[in-house]
Amino acid sequence: MSKLLKASPRLARRHPWQERLAEDWRVFRSSLLGKIGMALLLLFGLMAAGSYIPPLLDPMYHPMTGVDPLVLKSTPPSARHWLGTDFMGRDIFSQLLAGARVAFMVGVSAAFMAVVLGTAVGMTAGYMGRLTETILMRLADMIMVMPTLLIILLLAALFGKLNIWTIVLMIALFRWPGVSRVIRAQTLSLKQRPFIDAARVAGASHFRIIFRHIMPNVLPLAFLYMTFRVTAAIVIEAGLAFLGFGDPGTVSWGMMLQWVWKTGHMFTAPYWLLPPGICISLITLSFYMLGRAMDEVLDPRLREEGQRE
Repeated sequence: MSKLLKASPRLARRHPWQERLAEDWRVFRSSLLGKIGMALLLLFGLMAAGSYIPPLLDPMYHPMTGVDPLVLKSTPPSARHWLGTDFMGRDIFSQLLAGARVAFMVGVSAAFMAVVLGTAVGMTAGYMGRLTETILMRLADMIMVMPTLLIILLLAALFGKLNIWTIVLMIALFRWPGVSRVIRAQTLSLKQRPFIDAARVAGASHFRIIFRHIMPNVLPLAFLYMTFRVTAAIVIEAGLAFLGFGDPGTVSWGMMLQWVWKTGHMFTAPYWLLPPGICISLITLSFYMLGRAMDEVLDPRLREEGQRE
């Protein structure tokens, strides 16, 4: 009994957070879009994790260097190659699995960097005053109107083939302004709340107010926008690879589409063309569904509309 009494204050302090998380999880589980999105993401996660297995079983199944000595050309699906082979006799299924790993790496990395940068800029612009806000938001406006894909294509034409991590960094540098504007608006609203005034009166520094009181309240919104930035990063990387400006040492779904188009198999090998195209569509759809479900979690008005429907 004494142990329970000692633990009760700690449990009481944690109870509101536990209740909020339980409520958010309940809302998320009730969303059909969220369930479908999570199921698709789980499928692609298993594909990305399983991409390491085929090369270990046989070097012939390496997505880049593996070649079937009995084929050496594009062949339809068979028991030996479930999705067939490409123009060099490489296994398409292994390439598809490797493409899932690259899609996750590019999408999540670029979106994470863009959201971190956009959140930092947005909080600073919303909290630090008119001059700082004007400078940062005008910079965001200038970057926002630039066509991301076109700028990266021009840089690739000037400097040659881009490394996959260079592409990730460039996508992040061009995709943060939208996040910064949303976070700035949220910060302006939070700055007027009584708990911020109380922290300021108590002598809290600007650094502490931003990172201790404002940031925890804007992080859920930042995570929501991260799900949408993942889809943009995946599509941009696939477009670059298809146009021939991707990383030549990386097997991605866009690179697979570029190979099938460049070798003249676009209309003669649907077993090679359709899988990467379908995967790009489904993974972007899954992150979009996840974002929509997260939107319902963060916006009580959407919950009420869903309940009325």
